[in-house]
Amino acid sequence: MRVEVDLGKCTGHGICESIAEDVFEVADEGMVHIHGDDHLESDRERLQQAVTQCPAGALRLEG
Repeated sequence: MRVEVDLGKCTGHGICESIAEDVFEVADEGMVHIHGDDHLESDRERLQQAVTQCPAGALRLEG
């Protein structure tokens, strides 16, 4: 499964990072970076939570 970010929508709130800090990192410029390309099925619940709670709607879960 893969997480994608729309950098045009990302506003750097950091909620995703607080949910899954090993996957998301909000850099100094306020944009989120995603660590890794494919994530384990066991991570689905918390990644879905990060996608759902993103106030900018910038995250999407694929696969």
